[in-house]
Amino acid sequence: MTGPLRIGPLAVDPPVVLAPMAGITNAPFRRLCQGYGPGGLFVSEMITARGLAERNDKTLRMARFAADEPVRSIQLYGTDPGPVAAAVRHLVGEEAADHVDLNFGCPVAKVTRKGGGAALPVHRALFRSIVAAAVGAAGAVPVTVKLRIGVDDHLRTFLDAGRIAAGEGAAAVALHARTAAQHYSGTADWTAIAALRDALPAAVPVLGNGDIWRAGDALRMVAATGCDGVVVGRGCLGRPWLFRDLALAFAGRPVPAAPRLGEVAGVLARHARLLAEWLTEPVAVRDVRKHVGWYLHGYPVGGDARRRLTATATVDALVAELGRLDPDLGVEPGVDTRPRGKTSGPVRVALPDGWLAGADDPAPVVPDELEAVSGG
Repeated sequence: MTGPLRIGPLAVDPPVVLAPMAGITNAPFRRLCQGYGPGGLFVSEMITARGLAERNDKTLRMARFAADEPVRSIQLYGTDPGPVAAAVRHLVGEEAADHVDLNFGCPVAKVTRKGGGAALPVHRALFRSIVAAAVGAAGAVPVTVKLRIGVDDHLRTFLDAGRIAAGEGAAAVALHARTAAQHYSGTADWTAIAALRDALPAAVPVLGNGDIWRAGDALRMVAATGCDGVVVGRGCLGRPWLFRDLALAFAGRPVPAAPRLGEVAGVLARHARLLAEWLTEPVAVRDVRKHVGWYLHGYPVGGDARRRLTATATVDALVAELGRLDPDLGVEPGVDTRPRGKTSGPVRVALPDGWLAGADDPAPVVPDELEAVSGG
């Protein structure tokens, strides 16, 4: 790879993107990751177009950026071109967004049964009109598209969708190399990323997503597929320093060993404090509980310590419990190659009635929800 990844006017160097993850990639987590990997692209949680178009309070709060974020990047979900265009105009005009990503990869039943997420590219005309509406509303701000391979192994939509997105002006196309039916199970099919790279014009970057658990995986993906950059999701859960490792790997420099538990505890404490500043302390204490297991993944601290950490009622109490851990403990060998976060699947994908028969129908069938539920 030569030079930085270009997404419209944005230069992304190293060519690494933080995947949007519901309930995780809020401003505090983005700040942690940016501290380890400045120069990448750090995307917010997915929000719904309808929620923005109707000025839903919760959606507006989720769309907030921290004042010091160098690039304001956000993912949008919608099934209707009108609200999508209105939401993009709001993000660009009122939130000063620098990048908008469109989610067509979510496999969650609540989304796909409404014809959204990974189900939507089945309807090529509707998919085309949504991408065109978003690009038209964004002006000079780049719009990118996130896809999955398809609904299942028998209904693979990614090549048609990628070509349509590129033709309608998408600045890049990202592919999570699993089907919706796989959910988060099994292994990602990197050959699909290579096929998408071959199918699109060289001027449209293709980003690969799936099974990047450590920095070397990103280099292997690029070498195997020819993709222009990588998208990292579950691999960074409890490991924001993965973005440092990725920057070093792409620069051809040695990647350090996994940190000792004392360093991990310090990062977790900082994460909790950032959440308290952003969300209020009571909300932050509840929110950080899901992160505790990810930070301690692979460290032999014992069940009692984990229970005490998730039972704390204040940030100070959490920090005190972290101080009781053995700072010299190392991670168990091989843990960095194991999946983190969701491992659900395979599943039967929920689709609207008659959805597979109407591939050229441009009309959405079910209104969007006000609130988003997941990423892809």
